[in-house]
Amino acid sequence: MTASARRPRRKLDGVLLLDKPSGMTSNAALQAARRLFNAAKAGHTGTLDPLASGLLPICFGEAAKFSQTLLDADKRYLAELRLGVRTDTADAEGTVIARRPVAVSRQAIEQVLPRFRGDIEQVPPMYSALKRDGRPLYELARQGLEVERAARRVRIHGLVLRGFADERVDLEVHCSKGTYVRTLADDIGEALGCGAHLTALRRTAIGAFDIGDAVPLERLQSLPADALDGCLLPADALLAALPRADLDSHQTADLLQGRAVAMPGAAPGTTWRVYGAGRFLGIARAGGDGFLAPARLIATAGRGAANSLENSAGNPV
Repeated sequence: MTASARRPRRKLDGVLLLDKPSGMTSNAALQAARRLFNAAKAGHTGTLDPLASGLLPICFGEAAKFSQTLLDADKRYLAELRLGVRTDTADAEGTVIARRPVAVSRQAIEQVLPRFRGDIEQVPPMYSALKRDGRPLYELARQGLEVERAARRVRIHGLVLRGFADERVDLEVHCSKGTYVRTLADDIGEALGCGAHLTALRRTAIGAFDIGDAVPLERLQSLPADALDGCLLPADALLAALPRADLDSHQTADLLQGRAVAMPGAAPGTTWRVYGAGRFLGIARAGGDGFLAPARLIATAGRGAANSLENSAGNPV
């Protein structure tokens, strides 16, 4: 066992915007980042297939409590399709199941794309992590089995043709959560009458986070250990779209003890990111009585806020 392997894992909180390379599973990328940061706890926010590259936010420690905001967020992709060939996975990693001649013009593609904008129905692929009777569909697919899947409604906010040459189609996709871009590629190919499959995919945005702010794994691996933490965003970066509530010392103490605090004007049902003594405490939800009730607090909030309050007031809260 090496000296680094014996080091205790760090209780690290923060968000890493990772640029995942193609050819690596999301879990492998997660574990590589976790080892680099020597973090005790880590999770990613939305799987990318091994074929795909691009934005994979990784949440360390307490940031994982707020990862649902990114799981629910819209995504943007750059997708490359090859016309004339269908595969059983709808991407380049699958087995070819059909070949057809391609007699398609750029105009024909432009005419088909509007069918796939807005709210559409998608049948999830068999090669997916969705479960049937507790088993992932991909396990059944590998056994040669196919089961009926209910269509799911997703929204394609934007679908733009960026290039077409030599049976290759380049698309820009802006979609809701739950969208399978490889299924979209297969469906577009069927609409064109020649079939298609996904040959490359790059995720360029999740919610407000952009690939331009992400760090490639290769670059992380080249950094000295004491420079890695500078690549992290704070846990509350996941909640930047929420309204902010700054509490005084008494409100902070109440919230940390599970009591609701007054917040006049807070619309019932809204979620707020909450701070006390300048420190992020977590999220709270507004009831119909003008009060915010704690919904999810970070584990370090009580100790950190209490210490800050003690220092400012001269006595423990």
